[in-house]
Amino acid sequence: MKPIRFFTIKSSGGLKVEISNLGAKITKLLVANRKGEVKDIVLGFKTADEWRTQETYFNAICGRVANRIKGGRFTLDGKDYILPQNNNGNCLHGGEVGFNAKIWEVTAQCAHELTLHYRAKDGEEGFPGNLDLWVTYTATKDNRLVIHYEAKTDAPTLAAFTNHAYFNLAGEDSGRVDEHILQVFADNYTPFDDTACPTGAILPVEGTPMDFRQPVRIGDRIHDAFFVPGRGIDNNWCLCAGDAPRELRHAATLQADGRTMECWTTMKGLQVYTGNYIEQHEGKNGTMYDEQHAVCLEAQNWPDGIHHADFPCIVLRPGETLDEVTEYRFL
Repeated sequence: MKPIRFFTIKSSGGLKVEISNLGAKITKLLVANRKGEVKDIVLGFKTADEWRTQETYFNAICGRVANRIKGGRFTLDGKDYILPQNNNGNCLHGGEVGFNAKIWEVTAQCAHELTLHYRAKDGEEGFPGNLDLWVTYTATKDNRLVIHYEAKTDAPTLAAFTNHAYFNLAGEDSGRVDEHILQVFADNYTPFDDTACPTGAILPVEGTPMDFRQPVRIGDRIHDAFFVPGRGIDNNWCLCAGDAPRELRHAATLQADGRTMECWTTMKGLQVYTGNYIEQHEGKNGTMYDEQHAVCLEAQNWPDGIHHADFPCIVLRPGETLDEVTEYRFL
């Protein structure tokens, strides 16, 4: 196995990011609050072995398809494909050994930017086509962490990625996120079935617990009966219609402890997940992580997109380039 390595990028504005070649994970994210107090705001572990074996989605790039594919199967151009059913009968985050568990190649590095590459071979986890994915992390002077995805394939395949960062804006060792204030700029959402896959419906947030268009204290909403099936918030918001043009949109704002983080993305969906299945693990500084100690703002395309014609298309074909951006802006 290739060695697990760690790389640091930073900006003149004070943003400092550590990234590993394991899963292209953000292993540290150091951000100051309004008082100038600097804290690491992503959950994680002390050692390379812990990063490899414990809560393996922490802060990783997930693929070849982030989120769920219903039944672990799909049909593309008349051919059926069978995938691992690694989550309640569905394929989650690319299968048993997704991009989060792979050692990536570093292809470019400078003081403020790092590019990593992974080639998923034809048939890997059941998906067709040799897929090349480049992910570039950039720390900008105005304190934005920019994640740029670029992917190409030599055969028709599925491609839909996300970064699964577990944020706690009060500091990674600060416990529950009840005091975080969340705002999501979306008018619609995709309800899910008893396996956490979309039913195919697209419903308005108006008049439902999914309405976060105004800022909401997470602790005031997370225990609503609506969120009980996911043991907390674990839902997809529709940032725009499936056929909307590509543009950078303000998806969400998260606030806590004098830090404000905006999520901007060209992706058409946002999965908000409050770490409801975090097991008891000892974190970087000895704190025991538990459920709802983090908020994930997973900018991505809508879950199970291959099975719903009016969802954003996740098919990538030869000659095409997938080009998506997500920014976390710290104000």
